[in-house]
Parts: sequence; C-alpha cells; structure tokens
Amino acid sequence: MSLFSHRCGVRCRVAAATLALIAVVAPAPAQSPTAARPTVWVLSTGGTIAGTGASPTDLSNYKAGTLSGQALVDAVPQIRQFADIKVEQVANVVSSDITLELWLKLAQRINRILADDPGVAGVVVTHGTNTLEETAYFLNLTVKSDRPVVLVGSMRPATAISADGPLNLLNAVRTAIARDARGKGVMVVMNDEINGARDVTKTNTLRVETFRSPELGALGYVDEDKVAFYRASTRRHTMDSEFDVSNLTQLPKVDIVYSYVAPDTPMIDAATT
Repeated sequence: MSLFSHRCGVRCRVAAATLALIAVVAPAPAQSPTAARPTVWVLSTGGTIAGTGASPTDLSNYKAGTLSGQALVDAVPQIRQFADIKVEQVANVVSSDITLELWLKLAQRINRILADDPGVAGVVVTHGTNTLEETAYFLNLTVKSDRPVVLVGSMRPATAISADGPLNLLNAVRTAIARDARGKGVMVVMNDEINGARDVTKTNTLRVETFRSPELGALGYVDEDKVAFYRASTRRHTMDSEFDVSNLTQLPKVDIVYSYVAPDTPMIDAATT
C-alpha cells in the first residue's frame, strides 16, 4: 500500500467516525415530517383576525368576525407542520360584543377539553383586540390546568396587505406546544411577543406592537427557530387560583362607575337600582 493510500484511508476513517458522532449527538429537527404531532384546539370568537375589508388597503374600514376559525387555520397550512388542529367556533363577533356569558362558556369549554384529553398540548383562542386583555385575565383566573392557553388576535383584517393575523396564529400554536409554556398561565401572543394575561394591556388602536406589559415586560418571544421565555409570573393563576366556575350558570354582574372631584350621584344610583 502506498503512503498516499494509507493517509487517504486514515482520513476517510476519521471523517466517517466524525459524521457518525455528529449523527448521534446532533439535535433532532423540531418537527420531523413523520413524527407524531401534538394536538392543539383553536377556539374562535371572531374579531379583526377574522375580519374582511373591501380592498387590501382597508386597514380600519372592515367588518370583524366574518371568517370562520377553520378558514383562519386553513389559511396558514404551515401550522400543520407543528400540530394537529381541532377547531371550534364558539362565537363570531366584534370583541366589543363579548359578554359575561361567553366568558363563562369559554372557561368551561377550555376546562372540559383539557380535562377530557390529557394528550391535548394546549388551547388557542382567536379574539378581537378591544377586549382581549380582559378575556385573557378572566381565563387566567378560571382555567384549571397548567397546560398553555394562548389568546391571539390581529390589528389588521385577514384581507389587508401585510395582514398580521396569519403569523400571529402560527406563533400562538407554536407557543401552545412549547414545553416551557407549561405553568406560565394564560398568555397573549402577538407581534412575536409573549405577554402574561395579568400584565398585558392594549396601548394603541393602530399599531401591530400594541399589546405590552409596561411594568414588568414580556414573558418571552417567538422567534423563527424557537419559543423563548425569559421570565414567569409568581402570582397565583390557573391551577392555583381560588376561582372555580365549573358549576356556575352565570357570573355576577358588577358595574364600575368612574369617580372624579365633586361627582354627582345619578350614575351610582342607576347602577344600584
């Protein structure tokens, strides 16, 4: 055997051994085509994310709550790479038409889904933005599971140029199946950010980066390659919350009246009669 052949053989064996080692230690793809996908429920309630306008430039002049939840999921086929989706249309309304009855229905339905099937990874709720933070906080107090519940909406209708709903929905599903999302409580995922239901608020009626947590900041981000968490709430929520709506048929009504210097009483009197 020549010196050249000997060196080539050594190099080839080293190269083969290195490739074998890489194959052993390299991380598996996030979602292989043949791997069993987790199950995520998408409960749809309407809002801008399900809205349509007369033209692609109608960013504020549109009708909310016109597309079904199934249509929203079908419009983002990439979701199927990450999870098997089950869709349920709970409502299809403008978010200002969300009611206490719908809150109770949502909480009880989510609790039933998670109790009946331990294999469900999480639940995503599509929602209009005007009351999204209120619904999120209510669910944060009444959902009895550590599995993720993610609320998602959009600031532009589905027919708009550069609509933000499709990516928001994909990111919400990715967050719902993320291992680190467990135990974080109910979350709002929009504009690549993950915010906790207790802290988040809508800060602007036009901007896609409207949902913020001004005091404590976001819980994390949804990047192209991963769902990354950087903090968690230490306040009681979900499984540790003292609120239980499982046996309720309606929620008590509580009116809120703003006060100011030297107020008159008619509004207070009206609320108490």
